[in-house]
Amino acid sequence: MVSPIGNVAHNQLEAQVAAPASSRSSSPAAAPQPAATDTVRLSSTANAVLQESTETPAQTTKEANAGDVQARRLLAKLARH
Repeated sequence: MVSPIGNVAHNQLEAQVAAPASSRSSSPAAAPQPAATDTVRLSSTANAVLQESTETPAQTTKEANAGDVQARRLLAKLARH
């Protein structure tokens, strides 16, 4: 059988709203907490993929003319479409 849940969170919120402002906060202008930050480290393979995906068509052409096999494949793929 399923039992209903009471409005516990709602009642707590009402208690906070009903409390005087002086009891809710010790300082009226509390500084906001800075957001948590995460550090991301990409592998060398991921860095290579990122670099290849963001290079310009002119750079790809230059690399293909210099003998870059991957750049040649990309230009051939783009020519087919």
